[in-house]
Amino acid sequence: MKYDRSKKLFGEDVFEKFKDVKLILLGVGGVGSFALDALYNTGITNITIVDFDTYEESNLNRQMGSQGNIGRVKVEALKEKYPEVTAIHMKITPEWIDEFDFTSFDYILDAIDDVKPKVHLIKKHFTKIISTSGGAKRIDPSKIEYISIWDTYNDPFIKKIRTELKNQGFKKKFKVIFSSELPMCLEKGSFEGVTGSFGLMMASVTIQKLINKFKK
Repeated sequence: MKYDRSKKLFGEDVFEKFKDVKLILLGVGGVGSFALDALYNTGITNITIVDFDTYEESNLNRQMGSQGNIGRVKVEALKEKYPEVTAIHMKITPEWIDEFDFTSFDYILDAIDDVKPKVHLIKKHFTKIISTSGGAKRIDPSKIEYISIWDTYNDPFIKKIRTELKNQGFKKKFKVIFSSELPMCLEKGSFEGVTGSFGLMMASVTIQKLINKFKK
């Protein structure tokens, strides 16, 4: 039976509430695509996905949906795989973030890999964001953590985000998924065992937050 294992784990009451959850996922690359897969397969299917990119051959080693879809728009290919999602083919910019209405979503899943829009999103919607770093250049998923952004270390991308937030006067409590593992290379090397684990961690944090929200 579809979702039978999810119902056994979470219980019928929680599973029924999953059906009313509305999420938006920004970025469906090596991290975001795995978060999407895990959440959708759990029974949370009302997910809006936003990305501007098309699949390239360099995506094949780590991105869900890339196989057989080189040259296609990512969100359109993923819409075929996950038919209940809403696909938005759009470049995520600070201007788009300002214009888009996020109020109806329970959580905003931030898998953006560009500093400016990521910082802008955090500043504007930090109370409902689940944010992650990228996961490239690493091989050890056991080093992935979900902690205060102000306590992160060994993660150059999150350091850029942290520094820019400080420079713009942002001092709020805010947690992020990051890795304490030192990068192993200078170029954009990647291993699905880690990038995918970032996405699975994002899905797990989302589920835990939702369950806590249901209890209130």
